[in-house]
Amino acid sequence: MIKTKRLTLKPYEDGDQENMIDLLTNEQIKETFMIPDFQSLEQAKKMFQKLKEYSYSSEHYERGIYLQDKLIGFLNDVEIKGQQIELGYVIHPNHHNQGFATEALEVAIKELFQLGYTEVVTGAFEENVASCKVMIKCGMSRIEREDKIEYHGKVHNCIYYIIKHNS
Repeated sequence: MIKTKRLTLKPYEDGDQENMIDLLTNEQIKETFMIPDFQSLEQAKKMFQKLKEYSYSSEHYERGIYLQDKLIGFLNDVEIKGQQIELGYVIHPNHHNQGFATEALEVAIKELFQLGYTEVVTGAFEENVASCKVMIKCGMSRIEREDKIEYHGKVHNCIYYIIKHNS
């Protein structure tokens, strides 16, 4: 568990299921964060259980972002290649523009460096200007890597940022 000035990052608990399902099914979040469309509440509940297991696993980096004990977002690994980890992150739209994503990503980067990773990569759809600003505020630099990703019937240009541990 990590505490910042306003937030706590930690593994999920059973009581977080409703808030996680709200995050996973939020249409505004799904515009910029690739989440499967669940056909039923049961599918969403199964995804929560899987993410909860990941949050306690040493094989994955999965953390809930909590504001006063309420789950308002999450960080998770997208891909791990040796000492490089790619992260995704989400903050509920009700909590946007308050610096929570920056606060959570900064502390996650520090923890990942302490865990032995030497590079942290994040990506965002190019039109997601707010997320790009978060990455820059966290000391990340844009890299040349770009991907064309089809999501929800639209092709997005995904751009990437990196921060390297200066050991």
